Amino acid sequence: MIGRHEHVGGAHFAFTDRWGGVSAAPYEQLNLGGAVGDDAGAVTTNRELAAKSLGLEPDRVVWMNQVHGADVAVVDGPWGSGSGPGSGSGSGDIPSVDAIVTTRRGLALAVLTADCVPVLLTDPVAGVAAAAHAGRPGMVAGIVPAAVRAMTELGAEPARIVARTGPAVCGRCYEVPEAMRAEVATVEPAAYAETSWGTPSVDVCAGVHAQLERLGVHDREQSPVCTLESRDHFSYRRDGATGRLAGYVWLD
Repeated sequence: MIGRHEHVGGAHFAFTDRWGGVSAAPYEQLNLGGAVGDDAGAVTTNRELAAKSLGLEPDRVVWMNQVHGADVAVVDGPWGSGSGPGSGSGSGDIPSVDAIVTTRRGLALAVLTADCVPVLLTDPVAGVAAAAHAGRPGMVAGIVPAAVRAMTELGAEPARIVARTGPAVCGRCYEVPEAMRAEVATVEPAAYAETSWGTPSVDVCAGVHAQLERLGVHDREQSPVCTLESRDHFSYRRDGATGRLAGYVWLD
């Protein structure tokens, strides 16, 4: 269920795998995405199971309506009635953002992915946390720098920020047309990559970490899991109709 849970200096970082939930194929088992065609009741149950396994109250988790953009919202609590299983895409009560930031301790921020890079950030000293959704478009648009800027406006310092990125499709597997690779590389050269079979690709995670490094965020770790290669994780590029993983970050 929880593929990884790390506690660092008063900050928690957690990433799920696909097991331990109640969803049926093709969303089996722990689908946490509410806008992928799964039964809403199953998603609600899965979110409750995941939260409780982390010692969290399900109604103290903030989700996003992710749109592959670069907008950030500062939050101090859940969105309200719209924060049910429809959140994560298309819920009218939730802003369309790809990063959320909070100074509220004990409030968990969640990001949904199924190949994109989930980015979790904290400055435990300043008491600021952020979760960002960095797919190829979002990485190019600058969602990660935008999240870090929002954190610094709330008192965080890049040198103190701890960053963790979760399971995502790797550069060896994320094949794209040559023109797309060139376009991405003009914005973020570190994302220029080649597949294991010798064709053009994009390494979104490498791009994210390069951006963080330039921003002065040096305490960073990257998950070794490639979602496309791992049958323990959801991958949209591999399966099409599939579930969503979640990354969670919160401060004690």
